[in-house]
Amino acid sequence: MSRLFGSVRARATLGATLVVAVALVAAGTAVLMSLRSNLIGEAGTQAERSARAVAGELAARTPYDQLSGLDGDDRPVQVVDEDGTLVAASEDLQRIEGTSTSEVTPRPSAPGDDDDDESHDPDDGSGDSDDDSGASPAPGEVGGGTTFGNGSATIDGDAEDYRFASVDVGAADGGRLTVTAGAPLAAEHSAVDTTLTGMLVGLPLLLGVVAGVTWLVTGRALRPVEGIRREMAAITASEDLTRRVPEPATHDEIARLASTTNETLAALEAAVERQRRFVADASHELRSPIASLRTQLEVAAAHPELLDLDGAVEDTVRLQHLAADLLLLARLDAGERPADARVDLAALAREEAAGRTGVTVDAEPAEVAGSRGQLGRVLANLLDNAGRHARERVTVTVRREGAVAVVAVADDGEGVAEADRERIFERFVRLDAARSRDDGGAGLGLAIARDVAVRHGGTLTAGTAPGGGALFELRLPLAG
Repeated sequence: MSRLFGSVRARATLGATLVVAVALVAAGTAVLMSLRSNLIGEAGTQAERSARAVAGELAARTPYDQLSGLDGDDRPVQVVDEDGTLVAASEDLQRIEGTSTSEVTPRPSAPGDDDDDESHDPDDGSGDSDDDSGASPAPGEVGGGTTFGNGSATIDGDAEDYRFASVDVGAADGGRLTVTAGAPLAAEHSAVDTTLTGMLVGLPLLLGVVAGVTWLVTGRALRPVEGIRREMAAITASEDLTRRVPEPATHDEIARLASTTNETLAALEAAVERQRRFVADASHELRSPIASLRTQLEVAAAHPELLDLDGAVEDTVRLQHLAADLLLLARLDAGERPADARVDLAALAREEAAGRTGVTVDAEPAEVAGSRGQLGRVLANLLDNAGRHARERVTVTVRREGAVAVVAVADDGEGVAEADRERIFERFVRLDAARSRDDGGAGLGLAIARDVAVRHGGTLTAGTAPGGGALFELRLPLAG
């Protein structure tokens, strides 16, 4: 169960169903209240109409026994004097509740026969009134206010709920009579019950439809996600990074997710391939000096007089430099963050150029934030590369361009072909003119220089110098 409701599909279905259920319950309650209010209002209007008809006859001094509203109609009518005495009532009225009196048998009399000269207000019971004034109507007039209330009555053995309306009328002797008439609420009860029954039956059905549709739509929408998940699981199990997840033809978030996933897989494949190539190239590069050094040591062990000490030292130094380069690349690949020290590139350029033949420096102060050791390694690698290819002269310039410091290293050699200007920054790459390991190194210097530049927030590019040789430009953001 927990796994079921742990899915996005189940949660979306449950959420949509709950929202629709709350909305339907609120709407149904409002409909029922409005329907009940309207039907009660209509019953009240009918009751008021009946009460005013009887009141009009009383105002015209019609005797109680001749009132048309009392002649066996199924609507209860009561006429009460100002003392609260029942003076007239509907025929066959057996019980009544919710009016000013529960009496059903009137005291025989005629209008104007009241001998009590004192005025008393009848008990109106519970109800609401449309008349805010307590003034009694004049003799022969019907009052403008109406008092409403709910109750029940039994007529000829039939008990029902009624909406009662009470109207005052002025008696001929100056007293006051109150006419109360009722209208049945059976229609209201029937309509409300029918509507409620329909809601109770229809609500679960509608919620079932909503849940089913949401489940199907959500499942259809999430189907590509499940395809992506399955393919990623297969890629993980097979370790085949050449595979890609399916991209749906839609242009929605899921399609963008699939596209981003494939881009990530492509970048991961490239990184793994680069790592494999790096390991293979490193093994190959290490094998040569190690094999050469071993051969010299074995020869020296057998024939000490044939020991090439200078060659052994040279191979050892080259092996040491290669190991240092590999360790630095490993740290850079691991995401090592450079230090946050301030480095003056002008002073650093003069320091690295010192002692090198044919190198001139033209530098203005330019401070950047980073690792002095790593930036010094960049300048040293660029100067080493320029020294190997220059005929006579290498020029180093340091300048500021806006918020960027630019270090340019130019030589007067043959330059770098445009097609090779990006390839030379790949690891273990040596152009044809520098294939010799003794002269061209292991092909890691420029790769290290670019990696360090990128991790310092800068760039390293190759171009053509004004004199026709190679030009390498290192751009780094100025400190502060």
